[in-house]
Amino acid sequence: MRIKIINPNTTWSMTEKIGACARAVAHAGTEIVAVSPAMGPLSIESHYDEALAVPGLLQEIAAGEREGNIDGYVIACFGDPGLKAARELARGPVVGIAEAAMHLASMVGSRFSVVTTLGRTMGQAWHLAEIYGMERFCANVRACDLPVLELEEPGSRARERIIDECRRALEEDGSDCIVLGCAGMTDLCAHIEQVLGVPVIDGVAAGTKLIESLVALKLRTSKRGELAKPLPKPIVGALESFTLSS
Repeated sequence: MRIKIINPNTTWSMTEKIGACARAVAHAGTEIVAVSPAMGPLSIESHYDEALAVPGLLQEIAAGEREGNIDGYVIACFGDPGLKAARELARGPVVGIAEAAMHLASMVGSRFSVVTTLGRTMGQAWHLAEIYGMERFCANVRACDLPVLELEEPGSRARERIIDECRRALEEDGSDCIVLGCAGMTDLCAHIEQVLGVPVIDGVAAGTKLIESLVALKLRTSKRGELAKPLPKPIVGALESFTLSS
């Protein structure tokens, strides 16, 4: 089984960390290919960033489809950018890490809190909880006011700030488990769980195991209706290379 995990930002140190965490939970027979796009923002912290990240993400999906040896994809950004567009391009399954983490959290607790980075991203997390049918399980979305790239800085107090916010979530929200709201937090999951003594769900690990299950069950993206391959049409200008053949 060959799984491609796409970090939609272009910070390679984060991509390497994401790949390592995915390999740590993957089955021995699963090959993890972790990539960043060739273009896009260094971090995704706004709707603008997310929109600019999608073309590079879709290039990576298209490359995987051309290679023909990728069984499934994980989009490793908690905003799940470009998820439905990626599913239109891919024959195999595609999972977003917010989607995976929220669903798994609903199976191990009655209420979860999402702990994310900047406050401006909280609205997107709530939006995803709504469209995934997870609102009734999501007690709260909290932010650490922590820029994503600070997670990559040696000596940063990011870990302590995240743990403090997770602890407040348990005390104030009535939650019994935590969803980490950024792929850059993936390497902190086990430590936070040990400190707090409750399930802590990292979307990278959750997405990896979920996509392995879908591939093992031979479940592919349906090509009937909304997620059928996009209709071929001319695309002009800077995006001309995204034109699909019939």
